[in-house]
Amino acid sequence: MFGRLREDIRAMCDRDPAATGCLEVALCYPGVHAVWGHRVAHWLWNRGLRLAARLFAHVVRLLTGVEIHPAATIGQRVTIDHGMGVVIGETAEVGDDVHMYHGVTLGGDTNERVKRHPTLEDGVTVGANATLLGAITVGSGASVGAGSVLTTDVEPGATVAGVPARRLDD
Repeated sequence: MFGRLREDIRAMCDRDPAATGCLEVALCYPGVHAVWGHRVAHWLWNRGLRLAARLFAHVVRLLTGVEIHPAATIGQRVTIDHGMGVVIGETAEVGDDVHMYHGVTLGGDTNERVKRHPTLEDGVTVGANATLLGAITVGSGASVGAGSVLTTDVEPGATVAGVPARRLDD
């Protein structure tokens, strides 16, 4: 457990040039706290303690400004920079080493009980206030520009931006 906490702190220190030290990140970074809180809520959710998981996630949202549904799958070394306003829906899947900025939404596009939220593969970066909707996949190492609205799959390594989001080399 402590190894994962250290990994999270180190990942944020490596990705945020404003971080002045690991202690600062551990104590003062709400995105890191939101990921840690999600791990507890997800553990509760997977053990059938759904109300406890939702209540815990709600408290984490109040404290951090980041809303992650307890059923969402979050990988290792995921970093949320600044955090405020991030929303990650129930069926979202976030791979390892993903970096998101404030205001990112991984939202659904249907009310049916199906996979309805995005999948971010390993190493994806999502810019501030980007909105990703539906059961789409953003391939490994891809980047989504700030303010983009994305409703289609993104190939690994590609960079997309705009409303609607398009490959930058198109």
